Amino acid sequence: MKLWHSRRIPVMRFRSVLRLLKFNFVGGIGMFVQLVALALFRSGWHFPYLPATALAVEMAVIHNFLWHERFTWRDRPSVDPRESLKRFLKFNATNGAVSIVGNLLIMRALVGGLGINYIAANLVAVAVCSVLNFLLSDRLVFPEMQARSSSVLRSE
Repeated sequence: MKLWHSRRIPVMRFRSVLRLLKFNFVGGIGMFVQLVALALFRSGWHFPYLPATALAVEMAVIHNFLWHERFTWRDRPSVDPRESLKRFLKFNATNGAVSIVGNLLIMRALVGGLGINYIAANLVAVAVCSVLNFLLSDRLVFPEMQARSSSVLRSE
């Protein structure tokens, strides 16, 4: 038992590190989506920086959910379209809320308070929010099959 356990731990750590790398890869692309949207809303269409930030973050949240479901957590698939929709709503309620509220607060402090460039401030905001978002996604939005099974049994 002890030998099996000692071999299992490194495999679990490797999977966690690999998943975190995938999460950050998708998040990096999502950050690009967010920055392009922010620049378009702010510089192209002259939206105020806070509404522009909220819209850009939501675009990135939608993008990230689609990729996380199909790439980052592909080993934890939805059982049907309803579960996928529930996951999307959870992702928006957790990652979306953390990202939008976190981005708005950090943008307000850095841009509105300190006069930092809105693109640089947005990069800081994204980095700060990403750690909490990974944990929320891994535990709540895309739970392991064992956790999903027990929560399904309790709700029936």
